[in-house]
Amino acid sequence: MSEAAPPDWIGDAVLYQIFPDRFARSASAPTPSNLEPWDDPPTVHGYKGGDLLGVVERLDHLSELGVTGVYLTPIFQSGANHRYHTHDYHRIDPLLGGDAAFQRLRDALHERGMRLVLDGVFNHASRGLLQFHDVLENGPASPYRDWWHVEGFPLRAYHEDGDHRYRSWWDLPALPKFNVETPAVRTFLWGVATRWLEEGADGWRLDVPEEIDDPAFWREFRKRCRAVRDDAWLVGEIWGRPDGWVGGDPFDGTMFYPLAQAILGWSGATSIRSRRGAAASAASSRARRRRSRTSWRRCSTRRRLRARRT
Repeated sequence: MSEAAPPDWIGDAVLYQIFPDRFARSASAPTPSNLEPWDDPPTVHGYKGGDLLGVVERLDHLSELGVTGVYLTPIFQSGANHRYHTHDYHRIDPLLGGDAAFQRLRDALHERGMRLVLDGVFNHASRGLLQFHDVLENGPASPYRDWWHVEGFPLRAYHEDGDHRYRSWWDLPALPKFNVETPAVRTFLWGVATRWLEEGADGWRLDVPEEIDDPAFWREFRKRCRAVRDDAWLVGEIWGRPDGWVGGDPFDGTMFYPLAQAILGWSGATSIRSRRGAAASAASSRARRRRSRTSWRRCSTRRRLRARRT
């Protein structure tokens, strides 16, 4: 297989996206206390208690529907029900059943000839990640200080006024942004990607890769992933046109949201939600794009300024 070519299996794949906390709760898994009632409307911070064993128990149904693979939203240990706030990239969240449940799901999928795609959040982590928490505890003396874009001490990780003294995704203090210019950070993130491919994942969906404005990082990411699995599928969450991101440099495909917007527009809608929520959804989407562009420009400007000083 060509290094630049997408894997053969993705050509006719039907992937089913699963948000584990809200998909299915298994009776054979330990049930945490203080869960929201399953049939109540979900809340921002509440947990429903869905787990990976619940996914295993419904694979036959998914297969009957014609599904050939599962894409899971983040499953690593986290302090959020959606798990985009990663605490530990090397541990499956205990609320989802832990590493053992992951192994059962992986095996059950592969026994059925189905694929498993994971969600990689590598632009930012959470306040609970060890390497960030160490900076909170030890300040300038932390060996992980250069893992982050620190702008002053002490850090104000739980202040919501925007002055938390480190760069974060969309200025949200809960989501500190990795400094991928630090060699140890690059090695760490590449290691996470290859480790879970070695554990049996078939590919990665990469969260907001545009915000890691470093083509060399992503080329090496692909090189290392393909060295582990030559049929690994890599797809990026690119919000706009995919120019410069596909064709194997560095991804096999993108989420391609403009196509979704075009389909919705053809059907006379701006959202898959109700008409009442459509305007709000469209406004929120525009705001996300503006903030993404602002974040990208800020990142690029800082790099240029550093280059001038050196």
